[in-house]
Amino acid sequence: MRRVYSALLYLITPVILGRLFWRGRKQPDYNRRWLERLAVYPSDPEPGVIWFHAVSVGEAEAAFPLIQAIKERFSGRTILVTATTPTGSARIRQVLGETARHVYLPYDLPTCADRFIRHFHPVLGVVLETEIWPNLYHACGQRGIPLAIVNGRLSEKSARGYHRLRSLASESLSNVRLIAAQTPEDAQRYLAIGADPKSVTVAGNIKFDTEFPSTVKVQAKVLRDTLFGSRPIFVAGSTHPGEESQILNAFMMLRGEFPELLLVLAPRHPHRSDDILAECKKIGFAVRRRSEDTACDESIDVFLLDTLGELRNFYAASDVAFVGGSLVSIGGHNVLEPALAGLPVLFGPHMFNFAEISRRLKECGGGIEVKNAEELVVWTGRLLADVGFRRETGEKGRRFVSSNQGAVRKIAGMLETLIDQP
Repeated sequence: MRRVYSALLYLITPVILGRLFWRGRKQPDYNRRWLERLAVYPSDPEPGVIWFHAVSVGEAEAAFPLIQAIKERFSGRTILVTATTPTGSARIRQVLGETARHVYLPYDLPTCADRFIRHFHPVLGVVLETEIWPNLYHACGQRGIPLAIVNGRLSEKSARGYHRLRSLASESLSNVRLIAAQTPEDAQRYLAIGADPKSVTVAGNIKFDTEFPSTVKVQAKVLRDTLFGSRPIFVAGSTHPGEESQILNAFMMLRGEFPELLLVLAPRHPHRSDDILAECKKIGFAVRRRSEDTACDESIDVFLLDTLGELRNFYAASDVAFVGGSLVSIGGHNVLEPALAGLPVLFGPHMFNFAEISRRLKECGGGIEVKNAEELVVWTGRLLADVGFRRETGEKGRRFVSSNQGAVRKIAGMLETLIDQP
């Protein structure tokens, strides 16, 4: 089955490269570092790395505490971190800098996978969340490289897709020594697509281990003191096309009751900021962009967060948070960061990528699901008007996150065992 998959992949490679070029017309970063996507590197081989793969920003953010834990255990090893998207790449470089090697993950062609593994020859491969790459996994298995899927999650939709190709999924997963699933439901879905029961365990979600260091609190105070003052702040994080219009309409209605309210709007993909800016101005909102690095006085209605790596600071500086990708069918994003900041967290009905976390956050009273813009207005207005309710909701969310931490330590111990195995 893998040979059929590879043949088809070779056939559509021109289409993939063409799509990459076309996408690069709007996002120039997609047209840079092409050779890395083909596993062609200018440097000499760099064997013996501990390799982590985080497809994009969300997975990278989750991986950082685990990477740090592994670095502390194996300080003499080079850490290699791969990503697929330019935003993920930028965040990895921003956080890890020169402390880790970083390249794009190559395409899953047999020749590319083989070149990648021969160049870096990892002592361990660690894949975050859902990625299954048959040829890359096969190349690891052929060379006896231990491979782990950590923070593993499979939505029902993804599981159905893999189940239609069960023989290919099963063959790929036979090369994986550890699948540390987030929940029992995720573990069962991995088993259903052919994972070895001996490799599957439930280890929890490492996103609970996100920390808010003292620097975040300092930055939040700076934002308040220098940009926002005492204005109430409603932050909408990780938004997508089709959501901003709903959020802006909700914000317009909220301004009738809360005329000083400021909206911090943080699109998931900052390259879309020009389009969002135009949409805001069309409505009549005064907008300030973070990248302009200028003051945000009382005349500003919308603060457009068009930079990477700062959303955490803005959550900590705000009063109420909405997490995007959930009013449209994207599957939601990380609700734990604003909850850890002590904010009440609102999200839409499309949270299938974070179904378990969003359900439990609702059950503990720290999260509120809104079905549409009208409900977003109702609940945001109530939280802004009732300080006691707002603080109580935020504190319940913060306690929920804190009480579920510990997955990083557990998984780091499992990975250490894999490296020590012959």
